[in-house]
Amino acid sequence: MASASSSSSLSLLSNSLAQLHTRQLTVRPTSNQFQCRASGSTGFFTKLGRLIKEKAKSDVEKVFSGFSKTRDNLAVIDELLLYWNLDDTDRVLDELEEALLVSDFGPRITIKIVDSLREDILAGKLKSGPEIKDALKRSVLKLLTEKGSKTELQLGFRKPAVIMIVGVNGGGKTTSLGKLAHRLKKEGAKILLAAGDTFRAAASDQLEIWAERTDCEIVVAEKEKAKASSVLTQAVKRGKEDKYDIVLCDTSGRLHTNYSLMEELIACKKAVGKVVSGAPNEILLVLDGTTGLNMLPQAREFNEVVGVTGLILTKLDGSARGGCVVSVVDELGIPVKFVGVGEGVEDLQPFDAEAFVDAIFP
Repeated sequence: MASASSSSSLSLLSNSLAQLHTRQLTVRPTSNQFQCRASGSTGFFTKLGRLIKEKAKSDVEKVFSGFSKTRDNLAVIDELLLYWNLDDTDRVLDELEEALLVSDFGPRITIKIVDSLREDILAGKLKSGPEIKDALKRSVLKLLTEKGSKTELQLGFRKPAVIMIVGVNGGGKTTSLGKLAHRLKKEGAKILLAAGDTFRAAASDQLEIWAERTDCEIVVAEKEKAKASSVLTQAVKRGKEDKYDIVLCDTSGRLHTNYSLMEELIACKKAVGKVVSGAPNEILLVLDGTTGLNMLPQAREFNEVVGVTGLILTKLDGSARGGCVVSVVDELGIPVKFVGVGEGVEDLQPFDAEAFVDAIFP
């Protein structure tokens, strides 16, 4: 839990951010570790990032509890290493390999980790169970940080920053957008939502509920069968004119094999870039963590089509397959920026590699 002095400093920061907006146009409302990094000189996004980074330190327990099923799956490793001795190395490493595979670390990563441990054991570098466990944690952390180090949001230096949320239906895309809006709005950012999912009839209604819940403004299609790109263009123009900090753009959920809808994403990306140079600043792909390694083909296809800049992995609290976090980073080199570890509005957590490793290997 954060100390009283920490809470006080956070309150002061939050008030100062709020004061920044009182000088701007008034908007009529609709009825761990994490950074937002600004390029160039220190500005609003840097202040926002510092505030959220400090606040996220108190959320480590959420990450820990969110990965309880994966942690339970991997608890056998502690039992194996408790009575480890050199003569028993092959059996112990075989069972450790099985535990990693069951948790969806994937064959390639699992073999890489286990072979490295075996080599260090035989070389006399690892001489006890605790030393082997520490080496295992270091290996996983290295995999996450070498290829997926940029876990902070890259929001540039122009306002508004534009974030596109993409993914298949049922993965938690719109819900993740709503929770992200809540987090950013809570820390003082002025948020505009864009209902770019014009394909699914109830999508705009769902996002309007989130707009009301988070007290954010929203832009929706003015007529039926409107093009998603036109809705996003309208939203980003309004964001620019009315001095919003961030425009969060929902898009139509689609299977990665539906090429006509995937082409629509390209059109959306081009459309917002015509309004704000360099937009979108982020294209975040939402993936259902309960699908484990089956998410990889989706991620590859979306990345090839629109160039995914970060991942949001949802529903990990309901899955024992948390190893997929490591697999997707290692396979694709795309950083995980948020993880969904519960159903509450606060349960979309900034991803921190070290906190994740401590959560699954306590």
